[in-house]
Amino acid sequence: MARKKIKDTWQSNLSRFFIYLFFILLVLTMIIPIWYTFIVSISSNLTSMNVGIKLWPSEISFEGYKTIWSKMELWRPFINNVIVTVIGTILHVFLAAMAGYVLIQRTLPGKKLIITFIMMTMIVPQEAIMIPLYIVNKELGLLNTLSSLVLSGLVSGFSILLMRNFFLSVPYSIAESARMDGAGDFTIFSRLYLPVAKPGIATVFLFEFVSRWNHFTSALLYINDTKNYTLQLALQSLVIGSDSTSTSTFFTPNVRMAGIMIALIPLLIIYPFVQKYFVKGISLGSTKE
Repeated sequence: MARKKIKDTWQSNLSRFFIYLFFILLVLTMIIPIWYTFIVSISSNLTSMNVGIKLWPSEISFEGYKTIWSKMELWRPFINNVIVTVIGTILHVFLAAMAGYVLIQRTLPGKKLIITFIMMTMIVPQEAIMIPLYIVNKELGLLNTLSSLVLSGLVSGFSILLMRNFFLSVPYSIAESARMDGAGDFTIFSRLYLPVAKPGIATVFLFEFVSRWNHFTSALLYINDTKNYTLQLALQSLVIGSDSTSTSTFFTPNVRMAGIMIALIPLLIIYPFVQKYFVKGISLGSTKE
């Protein structure tokens, strides 16, 4: 009996070891590329051109950051990216929350049909409506403007349904009591439902922030003027040597890696602040009916 117990314990420990080993290797596949990018970005021009994977800098230099910020004027696409991401994300979260609040109203006519339609929009690939969206933006005169990027993806069926699931956790009787006391819909929405849905708001906010910060297809489709380039278009121009960079200028690897790190830093900063709400939002928002 004792021998069998020891054998079971040994097998359990061995299984746990391989599980831990697997996840450690999985984490390393994500950490090492980011760490390598960071190390090259803080290397000197000459050192960054050495062949091989660098996991520690032989000398620390910020030449790459200075070059890409001044010569390529990365500050302009960075500001454009901030404008598009912040305004677009705030509007997206607000509209998703308002739509989710509407969908929990018992007196809403055709509610099931509306929810079904919203769910159907989630199965339509973005590539299938690229040309219609381009024509609409062209007819509205929004091409080569940041407004086209803000309006792109302003509403999402996933975000609406996620917010609706969180609002369903509030007993309807509480909202009815508040309405009988004279509270209007906006007061009930802002003071009763929104505080309860903080995890859902954080989840939608993080998804949308990351999506807009990394947007590339919509920017490539709508923006041709270099003044309105966003960060991803600018980085693409840096890599392939398009018109945004001088053909007589050679950008060393540390310059390109510095640009990538500048694009990553805002995401690395914002995630820790919304992580707990994000995890809670995913686990709760996906199970409520």
